[in-house]
Amino acid sequence: MSVVFLIIIGAAAGFIATRLMGIEAGLLPTIGIGIGGALIGTLVLRFLLVLTGAAAGLVGAVLGAILLISLWHFGTRR
Repeated sequence: MSVVFLIIIGAAAGFIATRLMGIEAGLLPTIGIGIGGALIGTLVLRFLLVLTGAAAGLVGAVLGAILLISLWHFGTRR
């Protein structure tokens, strides 16, 4: 996965995930969340990429970003 593609998918996934979770974040945190989510989603949902193609990559990135946001909220509540 190229770095530019990772940033684009990460930005899209971060934007979608922050909106779904009701989080207001700046541009860089949103991209960071999306990239982290893309990495998590790629590792966890790798088999879906083989089965369904690139659309699963976006789904995995969004799910990974949602997981990352949930973990971040859990860690910052204390």
